[in-house]
Amino acid sequence: MSLYEEACKYIPGGVNSPVRAFRGVGGEPIFFKKAAGAHAWAADGRRFIDYVGSWGPMILGHAHPDVIKAVQTVAADGLSFGAPTELETQLARRVALTMPSVELVRFVSSGTEATMSAIRLARGFTGRDTIVKFEGCYHGHSDSLLIKAGSGALTLGVPTSPGVPKSLANHTVTLNFNDADQVREVFRQIGGQIACVIVEPVAGNMNCVPPAPGFLAALRDECSRTGALLIFDEVMTGFRVALGGAQALYGVRPDLTTLGKIIGGGMPVGAFGGRRDIMECLAPLGPVYQAGTLSGNPVAMIAGLTTLDLLSAPGFHQRLQAATDTLIQRLADSAERAGIALATNHVCGMFGFFFTDERIVDRYGKVMACDGRALQALLPRHAGRRHLFRAFRLRGGFHVGGAHRGRHRRHRRGGHPRFRRFALTVPYARGPRKSSLRIGSSSSRHICLSGNGIGKISARRCPTQAASSRRMSNPS
Repeated sequence: MSLYEEACKYIPGGVNSPVRAFRGVGGEPIFFKKAAGAHAWAADGRRFIDYVGSWGPMILGHAHPDVIKAVQTVAADGLSFGAPTELETQLARRVALTMPSVELVRFVSSGTEATMSAIRLARGFTGRDTIVKFEGCYHGHSDSLLIKAGSGALTLGVPTSPGVPKSLANHTVTLNFNDADQVREVFRQIGGQIACVIVEPVAGNMNCVPPAPGFLAALRDECSRTGALLIFDEVMTGFRVALGGAQALYGVRPDLTTLGKIIGGGMPVGAFGGRRDIMECLAPLGPVYQAGTLSGNPVAMIAGLTTLDLLSAPGFHQRLQAATDTLIQRLADSAERAGIALATNHVCGMFGFFFTDERIVDRYGKVMACDGRALQALLPRHAGRRHLFRAFRLRGGFHVGGAHRGRHRRHRRGGHPRFRRFALTVPYARGPRKSSLRIGSSSSRHICLSGNGIGKISARRCPTQAASSRRMSNPS
């Protein structure tokens, strides 16, 4: 009996988050037992170069020694007290000094909890019920956010999950990401009813889709004009696309910000923060209720604080950007030489690619029109081989981090005797012929990506993993 079959006896679907189940790509999920730097080891001993990074938190690479040491030291004094600790204040101060819009911050235990609480706070502060979100953006699994668009901008939406009351759709408007004109029209019609707009400033859950020029500014203008609140969901982008998040990168100041992933350094943490007058509406200062038993627990706080200390080092994000630039350029060059239509997007340590003839992929509809079969077909073709490009979902994203650098340049120039290039091919039909995209490298390594497009790159120096991850993008 496989580990997955055993898990299915006790856990619904054998996983504790559905994206891990491989339903979108076929096959059984890989069970992992350890990770270090840019590598993750499966339970059967296979080693993968990891561009998933636990879906974003591991920007320093897995098991960074400074983070592990800090966690071990704090854990020895107790895991949770259900009472305030100094570490909460230290991390809150760091967040407030780093994120441009955050004056007060409250810690929670997940990104879903952060977005759910931010929306409740926005409704309580404004006295309005309607929220605006965007197709293709994901903000957790709270009921108000599991609503898909209707047939028109103001047509009632439809719950995307059983168990979500249809009445909630009356208060949720779903618009097209990057369509500023549609936003203006909706605000013209119902602006006085809108409590908040929530958006991923860089959409990281429909691959990687950056904001169109002027889109975020249009959201800011419409919210300011009508008294609605602008919420940036920076669970994925926070501290990754820039030290101060997407709001610092694009120069647009939201009223509230939600955070997660990196802020916990790999521990379960979320946070939401923003303007002082809004945040002071939270209990115990105000009437909007929110609470959590494990919120601000010391182990999570020290993991996050240590992570933020390390990624605040001068040049960190510049190196992250350079590593991603190189990786994406070489993927694009490989596709062009192979005659495969491939579009790419990336913002600092986030990247994605799309099998499509579209030159620019900037809308949900374009993402969904991409050829997901090209990537999906890769799995059964290579599942039995040692060099495996593994996708968790067809339209997820990838992350580059600090562990994906180091001696990359040496191997890019001349290679290394420990590694031998291989050509990993994606069967991709274009008219009467088939093409292959060479994106691989070391024959003794696996490449663990998350889907039809996204990844994140991390940042710790590790010669072996750095070499193999850079060689992934070097077909020469």
